[in-house]
Amino acid sequence: MKYVVRGEPDYVDQVPRRAAFERAHPEVQITYHGPHWEAVISDQSGQTVINRHELRTLLDKLEELTAPDGRRVRGLPG
Repeated sequence: MKYVVRGEPDYVDQVPRRAAFERAHPEVQITYHGPHWEAVISDQSGQTVINRHELRTLLDKLEELTAPDGRRVRGLPG
């Protein structure tokens, strides 16, 4: 998987973290949209969308929403 992002020089530090999160949570799709990052969480009730300007803060929020069992993502956006 290749990640190319302009405008966020320290995002490279987060690439392994993002890849690990995506492997553990296939129900979450993380994409870069120019000035911001977006995560779409799909579950039985629909989708939750979370946006952050930095990949690091998006991953922090996603990990905060992750249930203790490490497999489910709670449906409450932040």
